[in-house]
Amino acid sequence: MRSGLPACLATASGTTEWAAWCGLAAVVSAVLTYLIARAATAVGVLDRPNARSSHSRPTPRGGGLAIVAVLLLAIAVLAIRGVAGPENGWWAVAGLLVVAVVSGLDDVASVPAPARLAAQMLAAVMATMAAGPVRSVELGWFGSWDVGVAGWPLTVLWIVGLTNAFNFMDGIDGIAGLTAVVVLGVLGYGAWLAEDTLAAALAAAGASAAAGFLVWNWQPARIFMGDVGSASLGYTIAVLPLVAGEPQRRWLLPLTAVAMTPFMLDTGLTLLRRLRNGENILEAHRTHFYQRRVIAGWSHSTVAVLYGVASLIAGVAALAAFVPRLPA
Repeated sequence: MRSGLPACLATASGTTEWAAWCGLAAVVSAVLTYLIARAATAVGVLDRPNARSSHSRPTPRGGGLAIVAVLLLAIAVLAIRGVAGPENGWWAVAGLLVVAVVSGLDDVASVPAPARLAAQMLAAVMATMAAGPVRSVELGWFGSWDVGVAGWPLTVLWIVGLTNAFNFMDGIDGIAGLTAVVVLGVLGYGAWLAEDTLAAALAAAGASAAAGFLVWNWQPARIFMGDVGSASLGYTIAVLPLVAGEPQRRWLLPLTAVAMTPFMLDTGLTLLRRLRNGENILEAHRTHFYQRRVIAGWSHSTVAVLYGVASLIAGVAALAAFVPRLPA
């Protein structure tokens, strides 16, 4: 185990403590989400249906703020308990705050897309400064890939790309929350196998917080995640493999990428199709595969489960491929 870990999280006998860690994160998130829903309704922060919407009634948004709050609380607790992160790791936390603040402002009063992208780029640079760029990637049965001098731009692109992919895919009830539970669960389990308690504990807190939010976001949703939640979750999922120890991060990164395949494929193929058709990719639309399934008559919950199961299958397959390559 890494030095300085809290005994309750670092020992094999800590199953009860892990359950308490996850349970507390879920409960706090569920309570905060309920309170945010009431406050958003009271002040009129509502997502009102329009021609591009997948919902039919005004619904409060910004519930993802509860997930961000739980993540920040988890970081604070781990810091107090002496869990060591990467050198200058607070830059990564500051990057999360930048993404959350700008995205939260967009939920309340629209922020221009170039400004949001600039903030995400800044946050990605801050996280890369904190954790360092990717140097090499372990690909399990397929060997390894030395990134070389392309490490910096590829790391920034990974963070910005995943932040936006997650944001783009938060368009129906439950899909973003359930995928976050699955992907962060797979990442957390992988980090636990690799004995990196910092990454494992933060992934577990994030997955549990997303589960608590889902209590109120499952169809029919009583609150939406908003950009503050979806963008912050995308940033967190992208950065968590980077803050792991050097041997572990080389395979935790591709593990995360594989688990995120359904979201990334949908986003990438949709963008390519819209570019081919000469459409403005910055404009809101309803042409993602998951949106077209809902238009075709599928329920939100069915589509959300489809994507969640696909991420789970991809994540388990990646674990099977990468676990034999774990460092001794």
